[in-house]
Parts: sequence; C-alpha cells; structure tokens
Amino acid sequence: MKATIWHNPRCSKSRSALAILEETPGVEVEIIDYLKTQPTHGEIAAVFQTAGIAPHDALRKGEAVVKEIGLDTSDDAAILNAMAAHPILIERPIVITAKGAVIARPPERAREIL
Repeated sequence: MKATIWHNPRCSKSRSALAILEETPGVEVEIIDYLKTQPTHGEIAAVFQTAGIAPHDALRKGEAVVKEIGLDTSDDAAILNAMAAHPILIERPIVITAKGAVIARPPERAREIL
C-alpha cells in the first residue's frame, strides 16, 4: 500500500505520524515536505474532499499569517486561496492512501486509513 504524508519535519506530530507509517509492514511512504513543495489550490481542495473536512477545519488559526493577511476564517474559498499561497496554514500532518485521507492528529489517526 502507498501512503503519502504532507509532512513538516519540524513538527513532532508529523514526525510521529511518519514513524507510524514507516513502521507499518507493506506501506510504501511518499513524503511531501509541503512547505517546500507547495500543494496547489486544487490539490488541497481534493485532499480535503477525500478526508471529508472543510477548509476551516484544517486551518492553523494561530499562525501569524492569518492576522497578517486579514484572513476571514469563516470563508472556505478564502482559506483555500490562503493555504495555496501560505502552506504553513495547513494543519499537519495529512496522510493520504487509497482508503482516504486524515489529518493525523493525534498521529495514531494515520492507522485509520492503512
């Protein structure tokens, strides 16, 4: 099984989720450092649709850029645009497999789609 993780190596939750994936037999892990390889607006929207979550539920509301750009945190279209421009706003980690996608918080949630 292939599992893709939108990963931030500086985040302990992301590192823990990655460890779970790497320790699971039969899982081929693709790591995307989403801060360096920014997902497009369409990719973000597709992953959220697969996960069954709204953009506002995956927004890191405490990031300084939210205030800096005056983001309306109730406007999902604006949130998607902001996430595409500022991927630090995307909650992490996100794990994607053929079975679906989850925000792996807590990291053990990654097992739900393995």
